[in-house]
Amino acid sequence: MKENVPINQAVKQVGIWIRVSTEDQARGDSPKHHETRARHYAAAKGWIVGEVYDLAGVSGKSVMEHPESKRMLEDVRKGNISALIFSKLARLTRNARELMDFSDYFRQHNADLISLQENIDTSTPSGRLFYNMVAVMAQWEREEIADRVKASVAIRAKLGKPLNGKAPYGYYWKDKKLIPHPDEAPVRKLIYELFAEHKRKKTVAKLLNERGFRTRDESKFSDTTVGRLIQDTTAKGIHRANYTRRVAGNKPWALKPEHEWVLNTVEPIISPELWSQCNALLESRRTTKDATPGKRPTHLFAGLTACACGTKMYVPTNTPKYVCTSCRNKIPIVDLEAIFLDELKNYLVSPDKLKAYLAKANETVSEKTGLLESLLKEYQRIKQEIDQTYKLHFDGIVNPLQFKEKFQPLDDRKRQIELELPRLEAEADLLKIEGLSSEFIMDEVKTLHSRWPKLSQDERRKIVELLVKGIVIGNGEITLNLCYLPSFEKLPNRQRIV
Repeated sequence: MKENVPINQAVKQVGIWIRVSTEDQARGDSPKHHETRARHYAAAKGWIVGEVYDLAGVSGKSVMEHPESKRMLEDVRKGNISALIFSKLARLTRNARELMDFSDYFRQHNADLISLQENIDTSTPSGRLFYNMVAVMAQWEREEIADRVKASVAIRAKLGKPLNGKAPYGYYWKDKKLIPHPDEAPVRKLIYELFAEHKRKKTVAKLLNERGFRTRDESKFSDTTVGRLIQDTTAKGIHRANYTRRVAGNKPWALKPEHEWVLNTVEPIISPELWSQCNALLESRRTTKDATPGKRPTHLFAGLTACACGTKMYVPTNTPKYVCTSCRNKIPIVDLEAIFLDELKNYLVSPDKLKAYLAKANETVSEKTGLLESLLKEYQRIKQEIDQTYKLHFDGIVNPLQFKEKFQPLDDRKRQIELELPRLEAEADLLKIEGLSSEFIMDEVKTLHSRWPKLSQDERRKIVELLVKGIVIGNGEITLNLCYLPSFEKLPNRQRIV
């Protein structure tokens, strides 16, 4: 028996709401299917479809501010539609607060919400009650899913598994583990070495770009990128995961509390000492008003010498001694230099230390060779792109303007790399020739005393900076912490080109 309804109800004008996620569309759940279903329902009720609001691919987390939502609400306000049909509540919005706001808005304007799957019609009290109950349950389900995802992220991070994010520059994922990238790792290490030498992020970025290096997405290095890579702990062997969260506003992310961070051990690219040195420089730039690097110290061990009490020792203008301003501990300049030369000789003549020296020499050669191979691969790739660009132009696929836009940056990079390759090759050759001969090492240790007076003050300072980690002056006791760098004769020039 046909229901006896007022004529204005039989011909009500309605709207159809379509919101199908990208994932659902990939599974074959098309927006067209939802629209057809709603049209059939409206036809069966004798209603006229006046508007269709299409939000296909829009997230259901929040839809109130979407232009289509605002258009729909305005149509309700003007009376252009008196009901909205959608396939199910989750298609309208997944936010319980918004579901209730929609319900209140429609009720205030004597309009109805019709959810086909849940059989809800808010024109009835039972329909409104059920609508609000389902809305709360939908929000609860969403929060449960979010909690499970968060828990899964933390667990995967603790297991050292990838979190669907990109590997840090210098690394790549292999068998769900982070390992150094054969092409990027040498460049990542070079960034730290350049910053330790030049102490400026912009200078490092400029040098990298001039030498033909690029980021993973083929962009030029910027000082921001350099700073971010220097601060990332992955390079020293500690990969940090689950430490950021998305936030609203201009800033896309914020740090989580440290107790939520997950730290995993990975193969390092640089030493912890080099990482600490570079990050200490960054921190000093942030905390010091005058971030300009200071004038190079006049005295050989200035800035490297400390008293046993912890205070740095410097040479005042009125005395030829390194002095501690706290406890007045002192040591003559000439005495400290003589002790350094004797300690350096003993350090390298020791069989164990000589073995470590040679091992480090091999490692240095390997690093330089890796950097060279990385740049050679990039050079071959650029040449291939240039050849392909020529072919496209020759075949008439790209016009002259398009050819120029594509060819010019490739040619610039090719020229940069062509300038950089000989320099790297020369450094690798020099290291191989000089760095791997124990006889050469012994010879230069034996002749260091005779050559030392011939070196300039600047050359001596360079050698001290490269070989000395720190000096501690105690009461009758001196501790020198030395580190490796090959070939004393070439050290001043070597440091400038590394």
